[in-house]
Amino acid sequence: MLDKIYDPSAVEASTMAFWEAEGLFQPEQSPSHAPGNGQPYSIVMPPPNVTGVLHMGHALDNTIQDILARFHRMRGFTVLWMPGTDHAGIATQSIVERQLAAEKTDRHALGRDAFLERTWSWAKQCQGNITGQLKRLGVSPDWSRQRFTLDDGCSQAVRQAFATLYSQGLIYQGEYIVNWDPVSQSAISDIETEYTDEESFLWHIAYPVEGSTERLTVATTRPETLCGDVALAVHPEDARYQALIGKHVRHPLTQKLIPIVGDDYVEPDFGTGVLKVTPAHDINDFAIGQRHRLSSPRVINDLGQIESFDFIPMALHGIDRFEAKAITEQLLEAAGFLVKKETHTNRVGRAQRSGAIIEPILSKQWFVKTKPLADMALAALEAGEIRFIPERWTKDYLRWMTTIQDWCISRQLWWGHRIPAWHCADCHAVTVPQGPNNTDPTACATCHSSAIEQDPDVLDTWFSSGLWPFSTMGWPNEQAVDFKTFYPTSVLVTGFDIIFFWVARMTMMGHGLTAKSPFHTVYIHGLIRDEKGQKMSKSKGNTVDPVEAIEQYGCDGFRYALTSLITYGGQDIKLAKGVMEQGRLFTNKLWNAARFVLMNLLPEEDKGSPVDNDPIDRAALQPMDGWVLSRAHHTIQEATQLLVDYKFGEAADTIQQFVWNDVCDWYVEYAKAPLRNENQRANTQRILLFLLDTFLRLLHPMMPLMTEAIWQQLPYRQGKSISIAQWPLVDQSLLNSVLETEVGLAIEAIRALRNIRQQYNVPPKQAVAVVVNASDSGEKAVFERYADLIRQFVAMESLTFAENVPAQVAMNLVGTTQWCVPLAGLIDTTQESARLRKKLETLQAEQAQLNGMMSNEGFLARAPESVIAKNRGRLTELTEQMASLEGQLVSMV
Repeated sequence: MLDKIYDPSAVEASTMAFWEAEGLFQPEQSPSHAPGNGQPYSIVMPPPNVTGVLHMGHALDNTIQDILARFHRMRGFTVLWMPGTDHAGIATQSIVERQLAAEKTDRHALGRDAFLERTWSWAKQCQGNITGQLKRLGVSPDWSRQRFTLDDGCSQAVRQAFATLYSQGLIYQGEYIVNWDPVSQSAISDIETEYTDEESFLWHIAYPVEGSTERLTVATTRPETLCGDVALAVHPEDARYQALIGKHVRHPLTQKLIPIVGDDYVEPDFGTGVLKVTPAHDINDFAIGQRHRLSSPRVINDLGQIESFDFIPMALHGIDRFEAKAITEQLLEAAGFLVKKETHTNRVGRAQRSGAIIEPILSKQWFVKTKPLADMALAALEAGEIRFIPERWTKDYLRWMTTIQDWCISRQLWWGHRIPAWHCADCHAVTVPQGPNNTDPTACATCHSSAIEQDPDVLDTWFSSGLWPFSTMGWPNEQAVDFKTFYPTSVLVTGFDIIFFWVARMTMMGHGLTAKSPFHTVYIHGLIRDEKGQKMSKSKGNTVDPVEAIEQYGCDGFRYALTSLITYGGQDIKLAKGVMEQGRLFTNKLWNAARFVLMNLLPEEDKGSPVDNDPIDRAALQPMDGWVLSRAHHTIQEATQLLVDYKFGEAADTIQQFVWNDVCDWYVEYAKAPLRNENQRANTQRILLFLLDTFLRLLHPMMPLMTEAIWQQLPYRQGKSISIAQWPLVDQSLLNSVLETEVGLAIEAIRALRNIRQQYNVPPKQAVAVVVNASDSGEKAVFERYADLIRQFVAMESLTFAENVPAQVAMNLVGTTQWCVPLAGLIDTTQESARLRKKLETLQAEQAQLNGMMSNEGFLARAPESVIAKNRGRLTELTEQMASLEGQLVSMV
C-alpha cells in the first residue's frame, strides 16, 4: 500500500536502480506489440560536455527525448536511445591548463603524453558526474551502450571519416582567416565565440594619392592592423572615385605604395566609401585580396603582438595589439595623417572559454570543403528525407547551408582527436593512411622516407560530434548490428542555437560518409528563460539548478512543469517557481487519488471485498461510469495524436485535465457511493482500476518515477514494469460524445449550485431548495434525466422545475437554464445585503483611487510598465467583482 504522503526521495533512487538492474532500456527488452510491431526507433542524445554540469537546457532536452523514447517503447517500437558525452576539446583543456597554472607549471613543461594522461583522468571523473546528474532526471537511455567522443569506436570513426574525405579532395590544408584566441593559442569556432557591443573608437586616417595633392580618408576601428594594408578599395561605380581606380596611395606609416582597386563588396554609402584592405586580419578583406591577387602579410602574431618586420615602425615592434592602437594613433597624429577620432560602438568577439578578444588572422589550417557536402544535404531536404519541427527553422537551415563557408577543422590543442596526417621532412608530402585498419604509417607514402611526423594539431570538437549519429552505431563497420538496425536515427532533439554548428555538420557528414540523412526529423525547442523572459545567466543570478529543483519539487513534478510549458511553435520557455510548484502539487494529487483507489481495490480485512479480474460489465454501467470511460478513451485518442505530432505541452495539459478534473474531482467523488453498494461495488472497482492503470500509462513518459512506483502496486498488472507496458489503446465502442455532453451539463449545474453556496457561505452539508427554470426543452430533459446524479453531489431538500423564478433567489445560468436557490430562510437577507453593500463601497473606493492614478499623466510617465499593467489588470478585476456584488444585491430584493 502507498504511504500516506508522497516522498519523492523514497521512490526515485530505488525505481531508477530497479530499471537499471533489469536492463529495461536496452532495445532487446522493448515490447513488439501494435502499433510499433517491433520497428526500430532510435535517438542519439546530444552529448553534453564531459566537464559540464546539468543545466536547464540539458533538463529540457533530455526530458523531451525521454518522453519520445518511453512513448515509442510503450507503443511497441524497438527503441534505442544512445547516451554519451563529448570530450569538449578547448573547454576541457582550458580547465586542466588552469589547474596546472595554479601549480606554477604548464602543459609544455609537463609534455604532451603526461598532459593527456592527466586530462583523461579529469575527463573520466567529470563524465561520472554529468552521467549521475542525467540519471537524476529519471531518463531511459540504454546506459550499457554509453559512448564518448574519444572512445575507441568513435576515434576509429573519426580517422576513417578524415581519410575518406581527404581521399575525395574534401579535406585540404590551406591558408584562411580564422578566429584566433591568443590565450588558448588556438583557432576556435564561431560557436565558441561570443559577441557583444562595446564602446570603442573610430579613427579616420588619410592616405595621400600618389602624384596628387588629393588624400583618401578611411575610417577604421583597428588602427593596429594598419601596417597590414595592401590596398584601398572603392566601389567600381562610385563616381567620386572611379578615376582613381588603378592608381596608388602612399601608406601613411610604411610609406609603401599600395593600389586603389574597384570591388563590388564596398558600400558607397557607408562611411567615406573607401575601405582599407588588410587580407591577413579580416575575412572580407581576405576575399577582396583573393579576387585582386593581393599579398596577405600578417602583422599580428599568435600571441597578439605586432610583428617586428622591417616595414613596420620600430615603435610598434613586439607591442601588444591593444597598446599598439594608442601608439599607432600617436604616430599618425605626429605625421599629420590622423583626420579625427570619434566614439563608436563596435561588435567585439570574445573567446567563450578564455574571455580573450579573438583576433582574425590568416593561418595555415585544415579545412573541409563544405559546398559539395551541403549540396547533398540540401537535395535530401528537397526530397523530404529530413524535416524540421517547427517548420520555420527550415528557412534558417536553408539560408545557412546555401551561404556556407569552408570549415576550419584544425585546433592548436593537445586534447582531442589528433589529425591523422603525417608530414614528410624530406619531400614535404602529406600521408593520410587509408583502408579498413587505418593504422599509423611508418614511412612517407610518396618518397618512402621514415622521417615523418604526425600533425601536432587536433580536430575541431564539432568534427567528431558531426559523426555522432553513426559513429555511435558502429560505423565505419556498416555491417554492425546497431548501424544496420538503427541508422538513420528517427529524430534529433536540440535547441535552435546549434542548428548551424551541429545539425548542419551532422547532415553534411551523414550524406558525405553514409549517403543518408542521419535522422528523419529534427525537433527544435526553445530556450529556457526566467519568469521575466530574460536569458538565464550566473551574472544575473537568475539561473535554476535542475538538481536543486528536483530535490525541491521532486523529479516528476519538475519534469511535468517543464513539459507543460513546451509549445508546438518552439517558443522560448519562461520558467517560474510557481509552475514547478504546480508540478509538485499535481504529483501529490496523483498520489492521493491512487492511494484512494488502491485502498478501495485492495481493502483491509472486514472493509469490503477486493477487486476481481473480470472485465467491466458494460450492461451495468451507470451514466457517470459511461461518461468517465468515454472521457478516458477520448483522452487516450487526443494525447496519443498530440505526442505523435510533437505537441508535448498540449498533451500534458490534455492528460492533466482528464486526471485532475474528470477522475479526481468528479469520478472519485462519485464512486464513494457505489463503492458502498454491494450491487455496484465490483463494477465500480473495475472502472477505478482501469482509470488508474490508464492514467498512469498516459503520464508515464512525462512522469516516469511516480507512475512506476504506483503501477507496481496494481493488482493483475501485466509485465514487470510500466515502462514496457502497452500504451493505452482507444476502444471506439466506449466513445460517447452525447453522454459526455449531457453529463457535462449536469456537472455544470453542480458547479453552479456550489458557487451559489460558496457566495452566500452556506455550509456544504446544509440542504437547500433548488428551483430550475428551463426554457429549452432539450436542456430540461437532460437535467430531469440526471437529477439524481446532481442530488448526489449537492445537498438538497427539494429540486423543482418551475416556469417562474421566485423572489429573493441566488441564480446562475447553465446553458440557457436558470438554477436558483431561494434565500428566504436560508440567510438573513437584511444582514447579507448590508455586508455586500459595505464590500461594494470598498471596491468602489479602490476603483476611484486607481482611476485617478491612471488618468494622471505624470504618474503614467514615471511609473514602470509593469506597474501600469498591474493597475489595468486590477481595474478589470474590480469591474467584474462589483458586477457580481450588484447582481447578488438584486437577488436580495
